[in-house]
Amino acid sequence: MKTRVRNDLFDPGKGLDRGHSRLVEAAWYLLKCTFFLSPLPFPSPIKIRILRWFGASVGRGVVIKPRVNIHFPWKLSIGDHTWVGEEVCILNFEPVRIGAHCCISQRAFLCTGNHDFREPDMRYRNRPIIVEDGAWVGAQAFISPEVTIGTDAVITAGSVVTKSQPAKMVCSGNPCVAVKHRWPENYSDGLRFDEYQDAFSGEALATMAKSAVKVQ
Repeated sequence: MKTRVRNDLFDPGKGLDRGHSRLVEAAWYLLKCTFFLSPLPFPSPIKIRILRWFGASVGRGVVIKPRVNIHFPWKLSIGDHTWVGEEVCILNFEPVRIGAHCCISQRAFLCTGNHDFREPDMRYRNRPIIVEDGAWVGAQAFISPEVTIGTDAVITAGSVVTKSQPAKMVCSGNPCVAVKHRWPENYSDGLRFDEYQDAFSGEALATMAKSAVKVQ
């Protein structure tokens, strides 16, 4: 059977605004390799200053561990007192906004890049990512394009997040769904899973409700 896919027709300039010239990208790449991808623990203030030179918005008290891979700093926003763990990858063809007091744990992958598999030329289908204030993205979690992680949400380690996740919930699995409230005072405060219908399909809501029965 002959394939319909034509990777030779892919146009890397279609559907992607790189935001800066190749010269600026080259300068960023050199500094990234030296200060960000290195295993050496360069102080976070040095990395933050470099990110700001290249147009990133970075708040106060941000911690950036070694081996963090940021594709386009000019499409990145990080709020105050957020932690970015070792080997985090931020593939931000489109803007990535990370709020204040967040934790992005080791080897988490925030991926705004995508291809349209419905088109033979596999053209780009990139979308932004938002991580709201107080959210924790666990180690080795994958965050897909066009996803919003709600305020104070927890994404457990290794989860695959393909849809937006609600605030103040612990969310887990592949595909990732909310399984219980994050804060103990919310366990019996009358909050209902149907408050989150805008973020989930009917099937996901059913899975979420079943999981909540098991964990509470």
